[in-house]
Amino acid sequence: MSDQELARDLGFLEAYTLGLGTMIGAGIFVLPGIVAESAGPASMISFAVGGLVALLAALSLSELATGMPKAGGSYYYVNHALGSFFGTIVGWGMWAGLMFATAFYMLGFGQYLLDQSSGAPAVVVAALGMAALLVAVNYRGVKETGSLQNVIVILLVLLILVFITVGIARIDTTLLDPFAPDGWGAVGATVGTVFVAFIGFEVVATSAEEIKDPGRNLPLSMIAAVLTPTALYVLVMLVSTGLLPVPELEASDVPVADVAATAAGMFGSLTVGEYTLEFATVGSVVMIAGAILATISSANASILSAARVNYAMGRDQILTNWLNDIHDRYRTPYRAILATGAIILALIASPLPIDTLADVASFMFLITYALVHIAVVVLRRAEPAEYDPDFRIPAGLYPLVPVLGFVACLVVLVQMSLTVQLIGVGIIVVSIGWYVFYAKEQAISTTLIGEAVAPADEERPENDVYRVVVPVSNPETQRPLIRYAAASAASQDQDAELVAVNVIEVPPQTSPSQIEFEEERVENQRTLLDRTIEAADDLDVHIRTRAIVGRNAGETILSVLEEEAAAHIVLGWAGERRRRDVLFGSTIDPVLERAPCDVTLVRDPTEEPGDIVALAGSGPHAPAAARRAGELRRAFPESSVTLLNVQPPVEPDGGMVATADTATEGTVEDERKREGEGEGENEDEDVAVDADATDDVALDPTAIGRETIADVAQTADLADDEFESRVVIDEDVREALVEAVLTYDTICVGATGTSTVAQALYGSIPQQLEQEHDGTVLMARGETRTPRTFRQALVQRLER
Repeated sequence: MSDQELARDLGFLEAYTLGLGTMIGAGIFVLPGIVAESAGPASMISFAVGGLVALLAALSLSELATGMPKAGGSYYYVNHALGSFFGTIVGWGMWAGLMFATAFYMLGFGQYLLDQSSGAPAVVVAALGMAALLVAVNYRGVKETGSLQNVIVILLVLLILVFITVGIARIDTTLLDPFAPDGWGAVGATVGTVFVAFIGFEVVATSAEEIKDPGRNLPLSMIAAVLTPTALYVLVMLVSTGLLPVPELEASDVPVADVAATAAGMFGSLTVGEYTLEFATVGSVVMIAGAILATISSANASILSAARVNYAMGRDQILTNWLNDIHDRYRTPYRAILATGAIILALIASPLPIDTLADVASFMFLITYALVHIAVVVLRRAEPAEYDPDFRIPAGLYPLVPVLGFVACLVVLVQMSLTVQLIGVGIIVVSIGWYVFYAKEQAISTTLIGEAVAPADEERPENDVYRVVVPVSNPETQRPLIRYAAASAASQDQDAELVAVNVIEVPPQTSPSQIEFEEERVENQRTLLDRTIEAADDLDVHIRTRAIVGRNAGETILSVLEEEAAAHIVLGWAGERRRRDVLFGSTIDPVLERAPCDVTLVRDPTEEPGDIVALAGSGPHAPAAARRAGELRRAFPESSVTLLNVQPPVEPDGGMVATADTATEGTVEDERKREGEGEGENEDEDVAVDADATDDVALDPTAIGRETIADVAQTADLADDEFESRVVIDEDVREALVEAVLTYDTICVGATGTSTVAQALYGSIPQQLEQEHDGTVLMARGETRTPRTFRQALVQRLER
């Protein structure tokens, strides 16, 4: 079986919002009061410097992540470049840093929820409650959390932009003097505190295996995820210190909300009847709501990342794999999530002040990034064969970026408070002790060796090969599906290849790489693909297999079609709708609607298709149905093909007279709109009837059916001796059609031609045939490229 792959289903926007979601959080809402006390208005310079340090780290991480795209981020790169000793330090440091940061975010959540100081008992209780809820959500594996996080990030950015726009015009410049009341040394020391706001881009690196076009999208998303909050933080501090005196700002438990109240209060109030709306109150409430959303978003992303660091360390045997056990029902690394959650709750309840929690998180990530810069230099000099990054630090900036980045990290570290340094050093000492007494004898430190899960390095497919993709998941139908796909490939005049794909879905709380701990699912996948290869060998068909782990099977298959430059995809079809929002299945729906190649759904495939009927009509995909029928006949010589068309008779005053009940040479057409029916009412009926009668000219419906059949056969490249034709004349076109096809063993029907699957197939004839026919049903859709909306075009452009 082929090596297992992780689905690359994150584009630029997804990766960018993933990083931004951690960074647009408690930092921008809670830190203004903390840093104003330390550095005054000059704290905006602290944010700018922190952003620069983060940007240097992002450049080095981008090269490492595209050169070694594995789950674990900085830990993985350091471990495989510098060895397990430094890997242990970074792994423990990242895990601790994310937990300290989450505790910081949760206390910030409590502050804004209750408008009390972070040390108040009620705030601590609220923080504990929300942290426990997030741990429970991630334990259970709620799939929709990723989409919700994207929405939250977009709303927060818009909210902050409004805050800056309203506030910047009302700045009192006299409040900015003195700019650095405690000197520039205090400004430099504050950089360590604010750096907690910049650890989000690390989340992007931990997802490197899942990012599309990583050479472009990964560095762009990481750099954008640093520059965006840097600019926002600087402007928020400018507005905050320009609207409120520093003493008021540092005394506030909800500093940004108080600044917003001051800015919005300048608009006065609005009275409507007996009600008066104070704009100051509106501004404050809106920012409090934003702060609550932001702190929750940041904490959730950090919990996800912490569990992934656990996995990466367990993979290299630095931690015990006991933590990485996958839950039988929820498919999440529940032990890692529970262990992480327990420590977060302990930190929240501890006597450590909120600023110390932020500082320790910063300390641990500064240590991490200092070693990341060293790792870039080591790998550049060693040039291992496995290291071939899609993105490299530009020649003019190397080795300046890693050297300057390493020095900058050290400079910030030495200026942090003694308490923070002692806690940070204590964590490092614990990690060294762990290495000496446990990991030293267990750890795997050889580069890219010993990993059970690794993406396959496939050669880029050539475009002159007719490639048929076959997703397989059901052992009972995989052999006939392979046979049907082979029939399509064998009918081509060019080289052809089959690609069998199996996708294992995991929730967002689980790193796709962690599938290795679900031995039963991995073994089932391996067995399925091995049997697929055996079936292909029996049929003397060339086949290549791909085992993929992803979060959404439909989106993953679409990515495979693009990567393989596929011409055709053949999918098994269960033939039933389980939910109102799912027509053919959550995997099939997006493929049927968006795949740019031919699509064929097969329900109940057999190796003896027998008598085949293809519905041929005016629908855009009728030729595709006829083509599939012809391919089956060539692959199964004992079978036969009939092209069927149903026509209505003409009323006596319509001039069109039926000359026979049935005749040869016909296919099935779209059911035309009948007299009295509203326009568009039957647009989903693309497989019913073709009656192009004029008002005054007598036409023969049989002749129309024959002509339609001939057109469809010609478009489908069917020779005259490959099919029989049949035209049925009946007033009730739908019933006649259903009655006629039920006598055949296999039905080939074209997909309907409306713009979306949901509009096209509810109540359509293909659906009715599938429900009433107990044999094999193929629904075929030809190559199509749906016109893109402006939004779709913009997203696609950004993801290139």
